[in-house]
Amino acid sequence: MRLPDNPTTRPLSTAIAAIMLASTLGVGSATAQQLNDIRPAESPLVLESRGSFFVGGEQVERTDVEIGSLGPDDQITINQMYVEYMVPERAASVPVVMVHGATLSGKTYDTTPDGRMGWFEYFVREGHPVYVVDQIGRARSGFDQSVFNRVQAEEVPADEQPELLRLGDRFGAWTNFRFGPEPGQPFPDTQFPVEAAAELSKQSVPDLLGTSRATNPNWEALSDLALQLDGAVLLVHSQSGPYPLESAIIDATGIRAIVMVEPGTCNAEVHTDDEIATLAQTPMFILFGDHLAANTQLPGPSWEDRFNDCKAFKERIDAAQGDVRLLATADTGTRGNSHMMMMDENNLQIADLILAWIDEKVDR
Repeated sequence: MRLPDNPTTRPLSTAIAAIMLASTLGVGSATAQQLNDIRPAESPLVLESRGSFFVGGEQVERTDVEIGSLGPDDQITINQMYVEYMVPERAASVPVVMVHGATLSGKTYDTTPDGRMGWFEYFVREGHPVYVVDQIGRARSGFDQSVFNRVQAEEVPADEQPELLRLGDRFGAWTNFRFGPEPGQPFPDTQFPVEAAAELSKQSVPDLLGTSRATNPNWEALSDLALQLDGAVLLVHSQSGPYPLESAIIDATGIRAIVMVEPGTCNAEVHTDDEIATLAQTPMFILFGDHLAANTQLPGPSWEDRFNDCKAFKERIDAAQGDVRLLATADTGTRGNSHMMMMDENNLQIADLILAWIDEKVDR
């Protein structure tokens, strides 16, 4: 149970009121800042522990060609997920697992592109052990190079090589992440620190797992991680938005709650009634930003379409007696939040909305 005098406990209504006040006062507007000007916190961060480990993974046999022609056939591990963590001193709150979106890594939740405190540190300061992952096939989780080497050796046709995804700066990020309506042109009320857009570009990495896969190994890895932590909140973003739904269908035992920040889809029409009944057992918070109707200038559904998909998903969960809160930040009175709200100028006020909901829904 949460301690009654825990200073991190905040009513959700209070958090919403705070973000509305911040909007009224103009808090969060982008100001010119020197890039890479890392701003230290006002007080030391005191930890019980920090470190990293891997979850999941399987050992497989690979030929010398698949390994890279360095020695004989051998055994390697694939589909492992890298996890970095910080546990605050005297932690009294439920652990939170943070999962990044497409062509990014766990860096998403660390220091913002313009040098401010990110959600990784802030959630720890608010009493939560935090576990930040790199998706399988990305960054420190690595990837299985076998198919690429087999294509190069002409053992398999080139069309068997996965299509690798990486988002570009002008349309993949600026318009798609809704910093502004045109590349280089910000919305007047944008909360994203546009002067640091080039720093965000440095965080982009290719998705080497490939963009087309029927079963995503991240689903089981997240379910396993929640179990290992003896219960956790899964906080996901964008591409990883639907992951915890699949994780809960695999095994929801360790998943205490789900927070979906601008999920790429809620798969409202995909899940069976039995799956919806399973998902209805876990409280969920789905959060979107502003300018959802803006033209992303990319093919596929708009962010407004995705919001409506999540609205339809909520209706199905509600009908199954579940608990889903669906909110756009504009509904709180603040404007200009982008797709990357964990990096926006008001990122800590947005974090408080999430923390207030966790306090309300999850006991530890």
